[in-house]
Amino acid sequence: MRQPGQDSETGGWSLAATPAADGVRLELGLADLNGAPATAIITLDRAEARAFARALLAAAGDATERTFTTPPEG
Repeated sequence: MRQPGQDSETGGWSLAATPAADGVRLELGLADLNGAPATAIITLDRAEARAFARALLAAAGDATERTFTTPPEG
């Protein structure tokens, strides 16, 4: 899966997940980190990958709740 973020908020990023022998390989690419592109590569086993995914989902949910504090009117 690759998810680009090319708007002005992200500055440009990508996330790729590929199967590895014992789990998954994640590549986070940043188009501009202090003026230069950078890529972080993390290889996780299945248990670590599941824990990482749960942590990301929790962080996204928390950020959403903090951003949208009241339901939209409509």
